[in-house]
Amino acid sequence: MKIAFDDLHGNFDFTQMESMLVGKGYESICGVDEVGRGPLAGPVVAAAVIIPCGDAVAGIDDSKRLSAHRRDELFDQIVERGWPCAVGVIDSESIDSINILQASLMAMRKAIMDINPTPDFVLVDGKFDIPNIPQPQCAIIGGDRRCRAIAAASIVAKVTRDRIMDRYQVLYPSFSFAQHKGYPTPVHLNELKQHGPSEIHRRTFKPVADLVSEYVLF
Repeated sequence: MKIAFDDLHGNFDFTQMESMLVGKGYESICGVDEVGRGPLAGPVVAAAVIIPCGDAVAGIDDSKRLSAHRRDELFDQIVERGWPCAVGVIDSESIDSINILQASLMAMRKAIMDINPTPDFVLVDGKFDIPNIPQPQCAIIGGDRRCRAIAAASIVAKVTRDRIMDRYQVLYPSFSFAQHKGYPTPVHLNELKQHGPSEIHRRTFKPVADLVSEYVLF
């Protein structure tokens, strides 16, 4: 069954979008979002989430609007309820090789291809369609604020990436990755100037690119 994708860009509340798709015959609707396009270090992470019909978790929202503690709580509830989830992780070396946009799309595609059951419609946060997936899809700017499944995916992606960066804190103690998660905060920029780039820094990103030739890498 085909859908007029323009229908998905109207004014919906947080649950109407999925309800409209169910009404048009789609049964397994997946939201997908990514996190980590802006950091100077670490991976980009995408998550795909399917919310079973009739189920709900109170407080699901765009991950950027939630505290770290609340994101962790909601992540645990999503997992405990058994909502189908999958993540795609693309490392900094690949980001440098193919650029951050393509790495983000690759991470989202990986999450979609790995989720079980296979969704029959995909709602994507942002303005770009995911290449080379078999399902019909719709990219929605601000989707993590307008669509419950995308918001859930944003939480899973954010918590997953934060926990990866927490582990990097142990491997690279010269960098406060557990604090800034690789984003270009004043603390992080000062660490870069003092220690030079680590193995997980993105060498095509400024100011990392300017520092690469000045330091012997870890």
